[in-house]
Amino acid sequence: MVQKLLVRRSLILLLLLLIVPLGIFSKAYGGIGQEWVKDYSGDVLYEIFWCLFVFWFIRPSKDRSKLRKIAVGVFVTTCMIEISQLWFDLVPVVIRSSFIWRMLLGAGFDWWDFPHYALGAFIGWWVIEQIAWLGKFE
Repeated sequence: MVQKLLVRRSLILLLLLLIVPLGIFSKAYGGIGQEWVKDYSGDVLYEIFWCLFVFWFIRPSKDRSKLRKIAVGVFVTTCMIEISQLWFDLVPVVIRSSFIWRMLLGAGFDWWDFPHYALGAFIGWWVIEQIAWLGKFE
């Protein structure tokens, strides 16, 4: 059991260590599809990151519905954060323009973020399903 948990957590950590720099560097990308990469790839990666992060703390179980609940919960939470951006003008500009704020909460409301959140949540669910299968989490 300990060995399986170690393998599972190692995979999660490896993926998190890949996703974080990809998300950060996507904001500076210049090349084919740069508008999409700069504006929306981070949304997809953000969802995958949070699915993996939450999965890290979930105890192994035969209940696979937990994995769907992780993805749905992450999707709903990020959608709520996106909607809350409609009121971000109440937050001082100095705070809103900080790097950490923009990376975690975004720079402003955009309807096109929602389909990318859905895509990211779906990919995040698929990734944690694969990790669960590899670790016999099912």
